[in-house]
Amino acid sequence: MKIAVIGKGGREHALVETLANSPCKPEIYSFPGSDAILRIAQPIDAHDLESLISWMKGNGIDLCVAGEESYLVTGEGLANLCAEAGIPCWGPVKESAQLEASKEFSKEFLIRHGIPTAKAQIASDYDEAKFKIGGTYPTVLKFDGLAAGKGVAVCPDETSADEFLKEVFLDKRFGPGRLLIEECLVGPEISIFGAIVDDRYMILCPARDYKRLGDGDIGPNTGGMGAVASRQLADPALLETIERTIVAPTVAGLRKDGLPYRGFLYFGLMLTQDGPKIIEYNCRFGDPECEAVMPLLRGDLASFCLAGAKGEFKPELISFDEGWSVCCILASKGYPATSHSGDLISGLGDITEARIYHCGTKLDADGNYLTNGGRVLAVVAQGATLDEARKRAHTETSKITFDGAQRRTDIAYRCFE
Repeated sequence: MKIAVIGKGGREHALVETLANSPCKPEIYSFPGSDAILRIAQPIDAHDLESLISWMKGNGIDLCVAGEESYLVTGEGLANLCAEAGIPCWGPVKESAQLEASKEFSKEFLIRHGIPTAKAQIASDYDEAKFKIGGTYPTVLKFDGLAAGKGVAVCPDETSADEFLKEVFLDKRFGPGRLLIEECLVGPEISIFGAIVDDRYMILCPARDYKRLGDGDIGPNTGGMGAVASRQLADPALLETIERTIVAPTVAGLRKDGLPYRGFLYFGLMLTQDGPKIIEYNCRFGDPECEAVMPLLRGDLASFCLAGAKGEFKPELISFDEGWSVCCILASKGYPATSHSGDLISGLGDITEARIYHCGTKLDADGNYLTNGGRVLAVVAQGATLDEARKRAHTETSKITFDGAQRRTDIAYRCFE
């Protein structure tokens, strides 16, 4: 089996490693990949979607796995082009990927199908947004399009809301787009992942990520500063409620709306006093949750994804350990407002009890890894207990240094609040 994994970050590094370790022993290729990924996978000679499809056809690729969300909605859409070329793709077509690409589309879908979610209004400009916020705080502001996990702001007061509104409408930080103004839900968050094949699905290992930059959930939102994953994060009763009120209605809604779906679907949930409510969908695996979940996966992920991409649902091919997995992110100087590249990373060779997934690194001429982006590394450790996993993850993460490194020291110490 020949598999092409599309993307270049820590999530794709984790997927590439897990797919490569599948019992069927597939050949793995990657576009655009990274220096670390290309130590496992072979490079794909392409520069855009069209040349990527051409390369995959010419090289007999059996399965395309979508990692990064942007490729699903760029141009005609990765999965759409794969379908035209006869290449099975584990990832939804462009029309279905609007669940992530457009917050407005997603909200309308949720309301139409009676899926529990926060109340929301739409604003097209700064003044309209100010009017619709109406002095009610805290409020949640969401940019309508893709924003690499940074297009959402939880604003406790008028000052913070004004800052984000200026970023969206005046500075155009995320490009053109409208804004959702949502009620602020309260409760612990949980990430649920579904593997969907048309009208069939299975729920994978639950996780929780940590969006804020600093310890104690303070500072700006990021793409994620760490994650914890375990089947024990959600008890059977909670999972049954989530499946009945959110996952199953979502799958049924996709079918009813004529939106084909084969791939991972992320459900970002808030566990409110009124029950679980959905905050957002992602039409791929979460990041950094993927880095935490993949080490717990057992079985043949490659064969599972290939079967699913062909419309065959084979949940018996994969399962998950009962233990715990903790992921700690190391970010570069200035993140998330900016990022810093070229700083020498030390200590990678000292890691003995954790996996390292490269989110944003590059090799120099001497074979040393340098920083090359906002989130730099994901250090991931497992344990039979939560305490064992988190102690191991934090101990190993502390061994790695580079100029301006940022990390949280409380990842997985706040799991159920």
